[in-house]
Parts: sequence; C-alpha cells; structure tokens
Amino acid sequence: MKHYLIIGASSGIGQSLARILANDGQQVHGTYNKHPANDEENITYHALDVLDESADLDFLPDTLDGLVYCPGSINLKPFHRIKPDAFMQDFNLQVVGAIKIIQAVLPKLKASEQASIVLFSTVAVQMGFNFHAQVATSKGAIEGLTRALSAEFAPKIRVNAIAPSLTDTPLAAKLLSNDEKKEANAKRHPLQKIGTPEDIAEMAAFLLSDKSNWVSGQIFHVDGGMSAIKN
Repeated sequence: MKHYLIIGASSGIGQSLARILANDGQQVHGTYNKHPANDEENITYHALDVLDESADLDFLPDTLDGLVYCPGSINLKPFHRIKPDAFMQDFNLQVVGAIKIIQAVLPKLKASEQASIVLFSTVAVQMGFNFHAQVATSKGAIEGLTRALSAEFAPKIRVNAIAPSLTDTPLAAKLLSNDEKKEANAKRHPLQKIGTPEDIAEMAAFLLSDKSNWVSGQIFHVDGGMSAIKN
C-alpha cells in the first residue's frame, strides 16, 4: 500500500482521484477547505487552508509516495479590469500554496523509493484566450515550477503537470450552469464534449503510478484536443 496526499480532495478532480487510488488499495490523505468530507475506505480527510500560515500537516505518515495539488480558481475578466491584488490572490493560492506544501512534505517524499508530484496548469497557458490573463499567469508559473523541480528532484522524485481544458467541476460551475452553456463549450473542443473529473483524474493516477516511472518534467494536455487540433 502506498500513501498519497491530495490537497483539495473533497470535490471535483481531487475527489475523483482520491476514489480511484482508494479503489486500487492505496491510502489517501485528503484535505478540504470549502467542501467538508467524511472519511471513506482508504481515504482520510483533514481540514486545511493552504493560505493559513499556521496550517500544519501533522496527520501525515513519515513516508509519502505522491503529492497532488488541486486548489485553483477560474477568474475571467478583461485585462483592464483586473487589479494587481487579484493577480496576487491567484498566485498565492495556485503557486505559493503549492510551493509551501511541497516544501513541507519534501522529506516525506524523499523517504519513498520513487515518489511523484502532480500539479495542474491549464490549456490557456499554451493557447492564449480572451479574458484569461489572470488564470494563465499563475498557471504559467506552475509549468515553470514543474520543469524546474523535475530537474532538481531527479532521480528520486518525478514532477509533472496536467493542463486541462474546461472540466465539469464545481470550480467551473458558473461557466457550465445550463445546457446551452455546456453545449456551446463542448463545441469549442475537437472532441465535441466537456471534460469530466474522471478524465483528468485518470491521468493523474497514471502519473502517480509506477507505470509512469520514466516520465518527468512534462505538461500533459488533457483538453479534448483543443491544444493540438484545428477543426
């Protein structure tokens, strides 16, 4: 049995991933902030606010085989309407939060024979979309962090990131609040559908597993073909 830490495991992609790993017989240590959750078989949940300087991870075992950092935001506005503080709020949540968690658990990851870190970017970093400056700025930093840490942590710890397109999670609820919005967004993708949490979680599970033990420093575009195909 391996031990995995999922930051943001009580909803969306994090929740789907936690259940995939638990069903495979692995032990998941999940955290929640806005979406409280009850323990399940092979999953224990703990309250954690990554922006709280006093937050601790005392509940973790001495060895971790993997870390997944899921917290994120989708704030879409014209650039001229975004105040600098808004950029910093996103950066603190999505980048500084990830850095703090990685630094806190690094000794536990190093104690594993072969550990894996999975972070999350967005298709908007590569493609460039209207009104995505705020989210793309933070996620672009995540891609840089992924490559830098994969070099620094090799060969002991693998580091990869997943760059999804729009996925049907609570985070994207405002963009997919009715059938018309869902249909319009599905048509923007070559595969003509919206991603599900399971679509992204399955990739994350692969990157945590021994099946990907020769993969590091990569950004995986699980995006319905948006970043690679023109209709």
